[in-house]
Amino acid sequence: MSTAANYQAAEQLLGRIARPGQLVVGDKVRPQWIEDGRRFWYQVRDGDTRQFIVVDPAAGTRTPDFDPMPFIAAPGNPLEVTSPDGEVAVSRRGQDLWARSGEREWALTTDGEEDYGYGYGPDALNYGTLMRRFGLPHMPPALAWSPDSTKVLAHRTDQRAVRQTHLVESRPADGGVPVTHTQRYAYPGDADLPFAELVVFDVAAGTTVRAQCEPLLMPELSPISNGWAWWSEDSSTVYFLSRPRDQHTLTLNRMDASSGEVSVVLSETGTNRVGPNQLIYGMPLVRVLDDEVLWFSQRDGWGHLYRYDLRTGALRNQVTSGQWLVREILHVSGDVVRFTASGLVAEDPYRRTVCQVGLDGTGFTIVTDDSLDHVVTVAPNGEYFVDSASTVDTPPVTTVRSWTGEVLVPLEKADISRMLATGWTAPERFRVKAADGTTDIYGVLYKPRGFDPARSYAVVDSVYPGPQVTRVEPCFDPGGMGMDGEPLAAVGFVVVALDGRGTPGRSKAFHDASYGRLADAGSLEDHVAALHQLAESRPWMDLSRVGVMGHSGGGFAAARAMLAYPETFKAGVALSGSHDATCFAQGWAENVDGPDNPSAWTRASNVLIADRLEGKLLLIHGELDDTVHPDQSLRLADALIVAGKDFELLIVPGAEHLLLDRLAYVRTRAWDFLVRALMGVEPPAYRPAPIVIDPEVLGEML
Repeated sequence: MSTAANYQAAEQLLGRIARPGQLVVGDKVRPQWIEDGRRFWYQVRDGDTRQFIVVDPAAGTRTPDFDPMPFIAAPGNPLEVTSPDGEVAVSRRGQDLWARSGEREWALTTDGEEDYGYGYGPDALNYGTLMRRFGLPHMPPALAWSPDSTKVLAHRTDQRAVRQTHLVESRPADGGVPVTHTQRYAYPGDADLPFAELVVFDVAAGTTVRAQCEPLLMPELSPISNGWAWWSEDSSTVYFLSRPRDQHTLTLNRMDASSGEVSVVLSETGTNRVGPNQLIYGMPLVRVLDDEVLWFSQRDGWGHLYRYDLRTGALRNQVTSGQWLVREILHVSGDVVRFTASGLVAEDPYRRTVCQVGLDGTGFTIVTDDSLDHVVTVAPNGEYFVDSASTVDTPPVTTVRSWTGEVLVPLEKADISRMLATGWTAPERFRVKAADGTTDIYGVLYKPRGFDPARSYAVVDSVYPGPQVTRVEPCFDPGGMGMDGEPLAAVGFVVVALDGRGTPGRSKAFHDASYGRLADAGSLEDHVAALHQLAESRPWMDLSRVGVMGHSGGGFAAARAMLAYPETFKAGVALSGSHDATCFAQGWAENVDGPDNPSAWTRASNVLIADRLEGKLLLIHGELDDTVHPDQSLRLADALIVAGKDFELLIVPGAEHLLLDRLAYVRTRAWDFLVRALMGVEPPAYRPAPIVIDPEVLGEML
């Protein structure tokens, strides 16, 4: 049974994502660099109070009561991108780019037009509704200044031929009549996609140079914003990555910034998707050095670094090797590369470890020689790093460390006493076998608030299928998606979250299990197998009362679980679900299933198997969701009606994909539904207050 006290605790835990410092103090250290990294300051939030601390790693000091104001630049225009020397700023006006130096302003472009303008990515992932809801006109322009502050790299976005889609805002903020919002949004198999045409503006000389190559395919993100295009250190060359629609070949190109001439540095082809990072939207693990290139590849079955000659494109040597995965390049100095890797901790292959190795492949060393997960921020001068070490059940300890692993300055040890006071208990990290009976898979289990092993509890699978990210990060705070488990457990459920086959973070073969199999939703059969294995040693898990809940891709997976495994999942909540791949985002569906694969997209449609529904299902969708359009849930609803199935549908007026400004209401409706369906009782009358998102948190999300 769920009580008002349970809901109140769940409300506090749900608010943790929006209000840092309310339940956990000292868990996040975000360094603000002084003197190019010789020192830094950071803030610690404790409720509504903030303390500022300055750190000098060379002196080994941490000094509280610091006044950061002299080191905080005067607020500028958040929609401008300023040159490294601070002399010129570039912004977007309509479809064109403008430069400003003091009071002087001038146009960098004058030929921008609707759907063929400068400085922005495609509509598909621009979160336009979210920006409007929070009073922001648009994002800063997608561009990159040259290190010498003389030139700007940008691109002209061409989505003129991309199909138009439409959203209707039923009740605008001004109270007027309904408004239609039009968006360019390609579907799988569409002939016309968004493109990026690279261009360099010499701000001082007033000249424009366009890349002499075919425009870059840009299905979802700007190549500049996503780190796929960048400047050389001497400001003479632009390097960029390109990939054809089938994603089987990844190419590193160089562009002469003065002529626009483009040449190929190196290229790699594989049997399926080839990318610069196993995390599909992760920053590229590619670095151009003086005369060589560090290049990420999974050619030996694991994600590793290789060294190539910059001039000839010839392979020099493999830099890293072993049954583990390079996650992030941290710093390259001389002939040594420092990086994080997962797979080096025996008890949990997802935990990240700081390592270093010579570029010739010799001298491999583990810097953080422990079993914790390490989230790292490197100083601009590269001389040290700020390290947050934790696990899912171990609060973070943050320190400044040298590249030998020595702790130079202790910073913070997270205080979770307020979170414990809500009745929260740390999740249990578990390992079970996948449905194949041989592959190890990992997850976390949250026990319900006020847990009593003599009782029997309903179970909720908090699901997200990937394959672009893992469902459960190995650190103490797994981020926005991971927050679902904590509030649900506070409501009174046993909550399980896991990463089945097909999700990233491990071997290429493990990840490739999802390629061409979007319909499997991250191996839902592994979830079923895991639930049964967990219940064998936990008799308080009642497998006759299992529910499932997820958002976005997780919304698709939640409905899919209900339709494909009705004998296991008796109730489900699908929020913002992408239920029909045939008319969903082209970049997403083709990334998972490949192009020219309509049969796979059709298999991934929940609409076509709606007649299999046996349990209780709640569909929730934002009216103005411009990432996963509300027609995705409405199409499934229509199919359920045709099939004569009972279900519930909540369309949230004005809400965007993340449902941020209706978060408390939407989550409460989901809790109520699961309490009725799985506990068989009426939920408490308690209603959480609306959650106000902290502007800093919103900035991090965007």
